[in-house]
Amino acid sequence: MLCRCGAWLTAKAYSAYQPVGTIRRRLRETNGWCDVTDERLRERRRVLINALRSQGLAVDLDAKVEQIAAGRSNLTYRIEDAHHCVVVRTPPTVGATPSAHDVAREFRITSALLSTDVLVARPRVVCEDPDVMGVPFAVWDFVDGRVLRTRVQLDEVDDAYLRSAVTDLIGVLAQLHRVDPIAIGLGDFVRPGSYAARQLRRWTGQWAIVGDPRLQPLVDEIVADLSREVPSETEATLVHGDYRIDNVLFTHGADPRVSAVLDWELATIGEATADVAMMCAYRDGAFDEIAGEPTAWTSDRLPDVPAVAAAYERESGTRLRHWRFHLALAYFKVGVIAAGIDHRYRAGAAFGPGFDTSGAVVERYFDLSLATLGSPE
Repeated sequence: MLCRCGAWLTAKAYSAYQPVGTIRRRLRETNGWCDVTDERLRERRRVLINALRSQGLAVDLDAKVEQIAAGRSNLTYRIEDAHHCVVVRTPPTVGATPSAHDVAREFRITSALLSTDVLVARPRVVCEDPDVMGVPFAVWDFVDGRVLRTRVQLDEVDDAYLRSAVTDLIGVLAQLHRVDPIAIGLGDFVRPGSYAARQLRRWTGQWAIVGDPRLQPLVDEIVADLSREVPSETEATLVHGDYRIDNVLFTHGADPRVSAVLDWELATIGEATADVAMMCAYRDGAFDEIAGEPTAWTSDRLPDVPAVAAAYERESGTRLRHWRFHLALAYFKVGVIAAGIDHRYRAGAAFGPGFDTSGAVVERYFDLSLATLGSPE
């Protein structure tokens, strides 16, 4: 089996739990666990608990299971009993796109980062065998911390708290970019050639899968303009790929610090400027439509895009190179991400706030990309 948790699972131990076919079928029948009828909720809980027990995590059969409502890509669940409190992440079972939703990649990167000063949740188990639960999954220890995801949560903190939180948020990103990926065992992530060119190809390819043909002329114009400005040089920097205030946890108390960085599925070896640009692209108010509610990160209480970029340069002691290109590419990427969410919604893989409105802001992000390309460097 392709499951890793420090020890191999024997066939005898595995057979003690629910049959593989039954678990896989039930997970797929629930369509990514989006149906919230009582019976489906009970089935969701059984599938998760049996899968964890099959990997050597002796979670109680009556453990509490809660879906964490954040995120529009991988599904996230908290499972707790008297002896365990863990988080399980799985890709969606319908509407997934190639190279996305890679929980095994998240597991490996967070495992490597345990030897650094970048705080992450401790990885416990990864299983890449879809026969166990219908999809791959990975498990981390639950980290207690303050979440600043919604505007309501942001309104609960004062300006002094927020200044400290944002300062540490940006400082931790600069700290991540100082990590030597080769020294922590991620050398095979380093690829020759231009990172920017690979990113443009990847996200253009994603658009070809999920995009609305009505917007294709706009996408063709963006891709043509970006292609003319692709930087030839590249860095070997570990980048998060989806970094912002709602993808970290903060310590409790009056002087907040980042206690864990979450959601590493887009992490890779690339350029620091691209990471900062993605963080800034989400500052636009259209992100609220993707999230399905007013978010903390779009609030005008937070620094605007130029201020975030300047703060990063101060914290890192480096200059953000090729800023216009990377910010325009970031807006394009967020537009494609929004299109992917809409694609899964239309495929019946996701329901609820944000899933039904993401498609409406795709064009907004593409317009921001073109506007950035037309601005001075």
